Amino acid sequence: MTTALLAYQSALLLRSQRWLAPVVLYAAVLAVGVQGGQPVLDSLGYAAAGLLPVGAWLVRICVANEPSAARGCTAAATAPWRAHLATLVAGFLATALLGALATAVVASVSDGASNDHRVRVAVGPAAGAGLLAMLVCALVGAAVGAVTAWPVVRGTGLGVCGMLLCSLLALVVPGSPAGAAVTALITGSEQGVVPVPLLPLGAAVPTVAACWAGACALASRR
Repeated sequence: MTTALLAYQSALLLRSQRWLAPVVLYAAVLAVGVQGGQPVLDSLGYAAAGLLPVGAWLVRICVANEPSAARGCTAAATAPWRAHLATLVAGFLATALLGALATAVVASVSDGASNDHRVRVAVGPAAGAGLLAMLVCALVGAAVGAVTAWPVVRGTGLGVCGMLLCSLLALVVPGSPAGAAVTALITGSEQGVVPVPLLPLGAAVPTVAACWAGACALASRR
């Protein structure tokens, strides 16, 4: 994958304006669930959990952005797997950027305290932990998007249902990196301790790598 190919896919996403729907939905979710003065770690955990399905949606948008003829030309000019990988990376980067913006906003309006407001929590380190959790959820969301879009799943309806189900499972199934990262923030808020979710991040990287590798291999064959 080249920088030019990634820039091309990112420009397609930006110009298509199809990113507006997931971004507006995420903003609405934050507006409803994050209020000023709430404990910072709780709010960051909520925001990170909401980012996962949005990330999967953005990846699906990037994969389907090109018409079939244009996708064929891009694949012929580079390689099918490179062209497909660029769409996945573009969707992930858009999600990571959205997560970084959400972290800044949530940290700025939240209270630096535990969930019972008895223990002070440093907002700076809490924002750093929240940013790591956002990254974990963005990675897992990118993995979900990759396995619920073309070429793994060809039908739109089946893909959307699979995306929603997999996003939910990725947050509630024991051992899930995203669930572990969100749980670490919530537990830290209860104890008044800022967690560092490095283990969930370490588990999320091979997960997304395996899902992307499988999707790119199928793209080359189909």
